[in-house]
Amino acid sequence: MTTPPGLDLERLQAYLDAKAPGLVSAPLTAELVAGGRSNLTYILNQVFVLRRPPLGHVLATAHDMGREFRVISALGPTAVPVPEALLFCADPDVLGAPFYLMARVPGVVLRHRSQTDALGADNRRTVAFAMMDTLAELHRVDYAAAGLGEFGRPEGFLERQVRRWTGQLEKSRSRDLPDADRLRERLVAAIPASPRTGIVHGDYRLDNLIVDPDTLHVAAVLDWEMATIGDPLTDLGLLLAYWTVLNELKIAHNPIADGLGADAGFPTGDELLQRYARSAPIGEDLHWYVALACYKLAGVLEGIHFRFLQGKTVGAGFDQIGELVPPLLEQGIAAINGES
Repeated sequence: MTTPPGLDLERLQAYLDAKAPGLVSAPLTAELVAGGRSNLTYILNQVFVLRRPPLGHVLATAHDMGREFRVISALGPTAVPVPEALLFCADPDVLGAPFYLMARVPGVVLRHRSQTDALGADNRRTVAFAMMDTLAELHRVDYAAAGLGEFGRPEGFLERQVRRWTGQLEKSRSRDLPDADRLRERLVAAIPASPRTGIVHGDYRLDNLIVDPDTLHVAAVLDWEMATIGDPLTDLGLLLAYWTVLNELKIAHNPIADGLGADAGFPTGDELLQRYARSAPIGEDLHWYVALACYKLAGVLEGIHFRFLQGKTVGAGFDQIGELVPPLLEQGIAAINGES
């Protein structure tokens, strides 16, 4: 067996034979999926997908495989497209960390400008609006009826978000970032009252979706590690940060927002919001939510940068991640000031 980083195929085969005999046939093969910056994703025998946390510097609650497995299991019967959840392993002795197995969903993940350019103008609009329709569908799910009534604590959600990402940033900080303190102070001073409660994906963006190449509809929503119950407008703020803010940064080769936004021929951020509002309410000024998204992204990327400095990242493109953090914090301050 050829073992990719983060897997021990012999131990995994033995575990699967014991816990789910006949599910995955031997010999077991695995391929690391390129593009992931956080949890590691592998294709097993071309028909299954395994997810596990990254190697090294894993912060508490940041890479919770049990949360991912629980939410996609709960959403399986709903109209939100998710992969079929198959098996969860909480025992870190098997692979060094908890992991789960799900069915592989056919389709494409649009990660690069070369892919989105090839779609053409009309298809780019179709894909973008399908992305927004799916997000609105997620936010309309009755989370209690889906079995997620105890999945999160809606009360004080936004306050906890600021505290959580402050903690994540502090534990991963390897350099002086004065704008992080300035942005945190502004966020704390202006926390809005959440207008509604729903399932929050926590990292909703185009390259966390599998798109059906024939219909251009969303075949599956991926990467649920940050999912919870809270204010759905945080998903919109984060999506706008990916769509507009990251693409406005003066970075020669942006490694995590390649080919998004109006400059790449997609609808504008305002058009995305208008599409979402056809199916689900917004009704709030989103500047604070965009600022929170910049703060959150800065924390996530600083953690990735920290792992890169330790030599514990798997894959390419991590050398540029750290460049994005200081301008992201600047953009967060601009957003909360209503300047972007």
